[in-house]
Amino acid sequence: MLELWIFINAVIALPALILEAVLGYPSWLHKRIPHPVVWAGACITAFERWWNKPTYSFATRRLLGCIAVLVLMGLAISFGWGVRWAQDVASVNDSAQIGALLAVVLVATVGLAQRSLFEHVRNVLTALRADDLQAARARVSLIVGRDTQRLDASGVSAAALESLAESFNDGIVAPAFWLVLGGLPGLFVYKVLNTADSLIGHKEERWRAFGWAAARADDVVNLVPARIAGALLVCAGLRGLRVMLKDASKHASPNAGWPEAAMAGALGVRLGGATTYDGVLHERPVFGTGPVPGVSDLGRGLRIYVTACGLLWIIVAAALVSSFFFLER
Repeated sequence: MLELWIFINAVIALPALILEAVLGYPSWLHKRIPHPVVWAGACITAFERWWNKPTYSFATRRLLGCIAVLVLMGLAISFGWGVRWAQDVASVNDSAQIGALLAVVLVATVGLAQRSLFEHVRNVLTALRADDLQAARARVSLIVGRDTQRLDASGVSAAALESLAESFNDGIVAPAFWLVLGGLPGLFVYKVLNTADSLIGHKEERWRAFGWAAARADDVVNLVPARIAGALLVCAGLRGLRVMLKDASKHASPNAGWPEAAMAGALGVRLGGATTYDGVLHERPVFGTGPVPGVSDLGRGLRIYVTACGLLWIIVAAALVSSFFFLER
C-alpha cells in the first residue's frame, strides 16, 4: 500500500533531517569511518580506471559506463534493503524496535548535507566579514570547482551563493525526496548517481562516453526535486518566482538552473556569468538582473537557505501526517 510505504519512509526522513541538521557528520567520525560518499567515489573511480580506457571504442566505453551505473545502483539498493532487513530482524520487542528505528534514522542522515553545507558557506562568510579575502578564497574553493585565486569579495560571494543554491537541491531536497519516495534504497541510489555525475558525468573527451549514463541518470532523478528546491527558495525569500521561471532554462543542465535562478531572484542579485575553470574561461548564463552580490547578500542567502530547509521539514511532516490519516480511514 502506497500510503503505508510513504508513512514508513516519512517516519525515517523527518527525524533524519532534524538530526542531521543538529549533528551533521562529525569530523572525528569521518577520520575513523570515511563518509559513505567517499566509498561511492572510490568505487566509481575504480570503474573509471578499469573500464574507461582510451583504446576502447566510444560505443564500448558508453556501454561499460551504463554497466557501471547499473552495478552502482544495485549495490546501493542492496545496502538500503540490507539495513531495512536488519531493522526488521532487530525489532523483536517494542524497545528493540525503537532502537532499530533510531539506527535506521542515523544511517539515513549520511545521505543529507544540511549542516555541512551551512558550515562551509558560513565559514566563507566569516572570512569575508573579517576582510580576510585569502581565507575566503581558500574556503570557497572547497565547495566550488572554478578557479578562486583571483576572485574579489563579490566573486567569492557569488560562487558561494551559486554552490549553496545548487547544493540545496543535490545535498538536501533531492535526497529527502527520494528517501520519502523510495526509502533507504531510493536515498542511496540517488547519492551514488549524484556522486557519479560529479566525478565522471562531464562533457570533456575523457568522460563523454563513459560518463554519459551517469549524467543522464542524474538529470532524471533531479528533474522533480530541482523544481521543488527552486520553489522552496522562492517561498523562503518571499520573491524570485518570475526570475526562476524566466531564467532557469538558460542553464545547460535541465535542473541546476532552477535553484540558482530562484536564489538570484530571491536576493534580487545577478548570479552566473563568465568564470574560469582550470585557467579556461567559460561563458555561463546569467540569472537575475540585479547587481552582483556582496557580502551582505551572502548572509541573506544563508538565512534563506535555513528557512528553505525548515519549509522542507514541514513538507515531509505533512507527508507523514497525511499518509497516517489515509491509513486510518
